[in-house]
Amino acid sequence: MVQTPIKSTPASSAPGPTPSKVEVLKENSHFLREPVASELLQDTNHFSESAIQILKFHGSYQQDNRDNRAKGQEKDYQMMLRTRNPGGYLSPELYLTLDRLSDEYGNGTLRATTRQGIQLHGVLKQNLKASIAAIVRSLGSTLGACGDLNRNVMAPPAPYKNRPEYQLAQEYANNIADLLRPQTEAYYEIWLDGEKFVSAEEHPDVVAARQRNGNGTIVHNSSEEPIYGTYYMPRKFKCAVTVPGDNSIDAYTHDVTLVVMTDRAGQLKGFNVLAGGGLGRTHNKEETFARVADEIGYVDKADVYDLMKAIVATQRDYGDRHNRRHARMKYLINDWGVERFRQQVETYLGKPLKPFKRLPKWTFYDYLGWHEQGDGNWFVGVPVENGRILDRQGLQLKTALKEIVQRFNLPMLITPNQSVLFYEVKPADKDEIQAILTRHGVVKETELDPLVRYAMACPALPLCGLAVTESERIMPTVLGRLRGLLTKLGLQDEHFVVRMTGCPNGCARPYMAELGFVGSAPESYQLWLGGSPNQTRLARPYLERLHDNDLELTLEPLFVFFRDGRKKGESFGDFCDRVGFEALRQFAATYNSEQYQPRHTKEGRHRLSISHDLFMTLQSTADKEGRPMAQVMADALAVYLQRPGI
Repeated sequence: MVQTPIKSTPASSAPGPTPSKVEVLKENSHFLREPVASELLQDTNHFSESAIQILKFHGSYQQDNRDNRAKGQEKDYQMMLRTRNPGGYLSPELYLTLDRLSDEYGNGTLRATTRQGIQLHGVLKQNLKASIAAIVRSLGSTLGACGDLNRNVMAPPAPYKNRPEYQLAQEYANNIADLLRPQTEAYYEIWLDGEKFVSAEEHPDVVAARQRNGNGTIVHNSSEEPIYGTYYMPRKFKCAVTVPGDNSIDAYTHDVTLVVMTDRAGQLKGFNVLAGGGLGRTHNKEETFARVADEIGYVDKADVYDLMKAIVATQRDYGDRHNRRHARMKYLINDWGVERFRQQVETYLGKPLKPFKRLPKWTFYDYLGWHEQGDGNWFVGVPVENGRILDRQGLQLKTALKEIVQRFNLPMLITPNQSVLFYEVKPADKDEIQAILTRHGVVKETELDPLVRYAMACPALPLCGLAVTESERIMPTVLGRLRGLLTKLGLQDEHFVVRMTGCPNGCARPYMAELGFVGSAPESYQLWLGGSPNQTRLARPYLERLHDNDLELTLEPLFVFFRDGRKKGESFGDFCDRVGFEALRQFAATYNSEQYQPRHTKEGRHRLSISHDLFMTLQSTADKEGRPMAQVMADALAVYLQRPGI
């Protein structure tokens, strides 16, 4: 079915199905001004539902602290602010401002996000304007951190000065963020009374590209938003820029990922293009699903900004504006197929894309610990459990970071794994910075349990309105229980990627994990298995509902099967993907912890390795005949040894 672009058609009179309510709100918002501007002046403690939708474009969500709910009383309204930090960059001035705001107006904590931004929780409506104004005056921004437009552009948090590809990734993340930044003056009118702050001049190529029409990428009847138009995007739009082999940014989970391609001298040639990733879904709605990005092609460096506009225009004009559950670009590519999507992008671009260039194997890096920067200075990645920057008994992380910034005036980068790093550290300051971290209880990355080091969780309860169960608050306990179970089973040295969310929206990217917990009901989770250690393969749902109380009972047979059936060096996620879920379920159904004896621990017997398929055949035979597995195996071996020539 051919879809008709709607860029020039008012949402209220668009042909076909009725546009979603949010489309109408965007049309009537006067480019993101109303009803936010009017309601901000009202003496109330919350915004209306209509204002909440437009407020997201300004980088804020209205929340309700469910821990403080009382029957018959009004909700405990508060706001969450999210910053826009392309590539995760955070200046010393901005960090100190956020630290101050968290104490003055927030809940005393900051939170590093999985998209390399900072979230500030607990701000009351009456303090929202002062908070955003302070962020902007510190040369930060919240504009476009949420809403139906391009979100924070990610890049590897690796400030290498002797590896030009990393500098290029950061540069183009910044430039693409500028290119796709909303142009409406509403943000400055509302939060700074019209005073406009600009952190840096835009690159001339970005300015020229924004004004260049190409083949229909500009919305002519929209003076304020030449790229987005009146209705902005159908849903949120996420981009990243990385280098070959570096999957610190989860390359396959974004609407668009650009991969910097250089020659041997480090000169930029162009970009590989991945598109169509996205992880949000809805329980019991099979038409919604997580999806990994496809290889789309290669573009020369001179055409990269026009390409980004062409992709945005394709999604802008053909994305589903009637059903928000079907509005992300992943559904457009899934419905159309890669070839048709590529053809439409090429139509807007005005030229064909080149073939996707071969890439090396992807590896996940978290950049924790000390690293040479390449110019004589150092950077250090500081672990932040679940992204929460706070002070508590035994750990004064928030105090430590503030002290380091104040004393050394160091810039920071937020990592996609919810930690932070300082860079431009002079060699003479290394020991003192490490001493500050140690004195405040911040452990070195080598002292972290790898289960904790590579885990992520979303905030969930009590503030996220979408959460159906816990995530961040329960994750440390879950990881401790997992470590206890692994140790009990002789797997004390094993670790894998564990991610948890309180709802199916996927903010902590659980669908790429080796072991993913996705909130499905109070104290219950969908169990996802089979992602890869380097986040290149989509996990799959293994169990629809796992109650928190049944965690060990459910996972023990899976870990035992993994322990006794893995290949040398095989990870848990790779094992689950290789043997398949039918085998996992069959083994779990027949597993009895009291009767099962692992082959490698039975005294007086020798270990015999067999293929998984043969093992499952023998297991099935034992079940049918009601005999012990060992007896069936012994009989089969005896028959085999009696064959002629053996």
